[in-house]
Amino acid sequence: MALLKALVIGMGVLIVAGTVTLVALIVQRAGGDSGTMPPRALGQPAGTRIVSVAGAEGRLAVLVARPDGSERVLLVDGRSGRVVGELRAAE
Repeated sequence: MALLKALVIGMGVLIVAGTVTLVALIVQRAGGDSGTMPPRALGQPAGTRIVSVAGAEGRLAVLVARPDGSERVLLVDGRSGRVVGELRAAE
């Protein structure tokens, strides 16, 4: 009888420990990334200045002023930090 009692208590502890571990893993994986963008270069010439930044549907619109006096809007992907598009006035 004592052996059966010890087995039941041991299995109960294992069930509780397994449940706690499972919940901890689900919470950890559901947390996802912290939302920070990795540091990236925009691939613009030296002397380029960032004038402004605005969010647009999961992307960032970055207005840059280049050393030659032209301005461009770079569309940067919010997850990868890659430049996915560029808008500029007709040259």
